[in-house]
Amino acid sequence: MFYEVLQDLVAFIGEITPEHYVLPSNNLSGATIGQHVRHSIEMYQCLHLGYEQGCVDYAKRRRDLHIETSPIYAQTCLEALLGNRQKADKILQLQHHEAFVTTSYLRELVYCDEHTIHHMALIKVGIQEIGGYQLKASFGVAPSTLQYRQLCAQ
Repeated sequence: MFYEVLQDLVAFIGEITPEHYVLPSNNLSGATIGQHVRHSIEMYQCLHLGYEQGCVDYAKRRRDLHIETSPIYAQTCLEALLGNRQKADKILQLQHHEAFVTTSYLRELVYCDEHTIHHMALIKVGIQEIGGYQLKASFGVAPSTLQYRQLCAQ
């Protein structure tokens, strides 16, 4: 049903060397690929924790340095997230600072996917700086953009 960004991220992390995973990128203001992966993973982790609690707060990410420094651990976290995506939709509260907004699990899953696609686009910039990696043309590109490009090519 949803664009499987996590599967693309798992495949990518399986190819990157640990040295490149933690290499600061000039094009990313000194950030690393691992930091972008960690941020994406932790958004989904917040959603899954919030699913159980009925309230999601993305500001309460753990900021787990192990995820951003170990591609093997990050891959394990992503695979665990892939196993959790088939939850039933339900109403949730989204906490943003002091405000609460009514939302749903599936709506927030779409948000996490789109947010991750954005970070994958940044990862692509960092990988191009490093060189030597071949990413799928769709890596870091929103499904709507892919559809638009396909229509333009016809």
